Amino acid sequence: MCWRGRGVAFAPLDVDDAELVHAWRADPVAAHEIGMWPRSLSAVRERIERDRDEHDRDDFLVLLPNGTPIGHIALFDQDLVDGTAEILLMLDPDHRGSGYGADAVDALVDLAFGELPMHRVQAVTHTTNTAALNVLATAGFIQEGVRRSACLHRGRRYDVAVLALLRDEWQALKRPRAWDVPVPGQ
Repeated sequence: MCWRGRGVAFAPLDVDDAELVHAWRADPVAAHEIGMWPRSLSAVRERIERDRDEHDRDDFLVLLPNGTPIGHIALFDQDLVDGTAEILLMLDPDHRGSGYGADAVDALVDLAFGELPMHRVQAVTHTTNTAALNVLATAGFIQEGVRRSACLHRGRRYDVAVLALLRDEWQALKRPRAWDVPVPGQ
């Protein structure tokens, strides 16, 4: 584990995790809500390997305190000069709706603003993805706008919401930071 939040921890995503990511991406709800096409296992493995060497991207497994992997979270398109990045979160279907998504997003924005020089973290999702919109709103993200008819999925056009959290908004949040979470056994 390299980073922790209230109810989750992060470990760097590795090529050996491709089967997990492949299974999560193949879930029809995730495919629809995130707008990702399921890919072959070899394509997922190649993508993880290629992304691992990118300096503008950090990918993590989301873990329960007992080490069980329950999702994938990423901070990507990092621009250290402008201080901007985008987040992506995908959870195992069996662990959605339990607060783990909110914990993971909080932990990732703590990393972005507390350890990295980010000024703005953005998220993009379908306007119909109420679960993601709720998680992002709980984490302090503000909807900045809608890109109308910006996504084609299964033959239908979807509007895409653009949300962001700025550093000063994060600083004003009244919640413990990831580094304030007690480490078990210490």
